[in-house]
Amino acid sequence: MTIKVLYFASLREQLGRSGDEFDFEKDKLSSMNIGNLWQYATSQSSFPEELLVAVNQEYTDQFALLNDGDEVAFFPPVTGG
Repeated sequence: MTIKVLYFASLREQLGRSGDEFDFEKDKLSSMNIGNLWQYATSQSSFPEELLVAVNQEYTDQFALLNDGDEVAFFPPVTGG
């Protein structure tokens, strides 16, 4: 079971990479949500409240469950002027 993770903008700079690909056993993936994935991928203890996330190019929240083959993208908050 594979999940592709992409990091954008300042997240890419902070983490020092643009993405990851993780292989999980089926039983572990069946209960994994976005928040758990963030913690696993970054070794951070919690999901940042202001973080934006999309699964398969659709915005969602940290509680969305993952499926085999999903592409997860993490974005810092958008600012503009």
